[in-house]
Amino acid sequence: MELGSFRLHPHLVFELLAYFAGFRLYLAARRRRGDFLDDPRRWWVVAAAALGAALGARLLYLLECPLETLRRWHDLDYLLAGKTIVGAIAGGWLAVEGTKRLLHVESRTGDLFAAPLAVAIAIGRIGCFLTGLDDHTYGTPTTLPWGVDFGDGVPRHPAPLYEALFLALLAVVLVRLGRRGVGSGDLFRLFVVAYFAYRLVADFWKPVGCRWLGMTAIQWTALAALAVAAPDMLRWFRDRRLRPDGAREEEAR
Repeated sequence: MELGSFRLHPHLVFELLAYFAGFRLYLAARRRRGDFLDDPRRWWVVAAAALGAALGARLLYLLECPLETLRRWHDLDYLLAGKTIVGAIAGGWLAVEGTKRLLHVESRTGDLFAAPLAVAIAIGRIGCFLTGLDDHTYGTPTTLPWGVDFGDGVPRHPAPLYEALFLALLAVVLVRLGRRGVGSGDLFRLFVVAYFAYRLVADFWKPVGCRWLGMTAIQWTALAALAVAAPDMLRWFRDRRLRPDGAREEEAR
């Protein structure tokens, strides 16, 4: 992307737009829905989410091909080259749960992040699409009419656009459920279940080099997160509804 003589990388532009949009939507959701956490504890939770996401995104990238990481442990360019959204969500989630224990917060706190995260990731994926082959998020070759040549002459599934569309639809669902009063942690869990289930399936159509028992480290992480959320999914099917905001939660958090 060029602005006169100044050039901006599309990935950077859309990543910054994603951060900005996600944070603004979070603030708007907090004003609209209210927040049972006081400001100091809420911002501790936000800081934990940001730090955990940054570490998780980098760590899962390094675990995608661990033998390659060990071989190139001294190569700073390689170590800092990539990050993963699944790792960011998982890392942020773990960091928030740990921080809540330290702050003696027992209720779930993620509903305010659900729709903003979906929108932010969708925006970021547009940058991935515009970056092309260098981003390594393109799909496998296809003969379908909407296949995209990312620069190597091979029509491929536009995987980043598929994901952006899925997340845009998910954001609409989350916003509508929030306006209907759904909450008490179910909005965030629904986001996690929907997105990780999508990645578990969609990543089979990405040309990733390292797989373990047929799946990538990202897919194994997504599967583990779905296992953690299994009690919630069983409750949704049993009760045929999501929790209303402010509902009492009996199980431990």
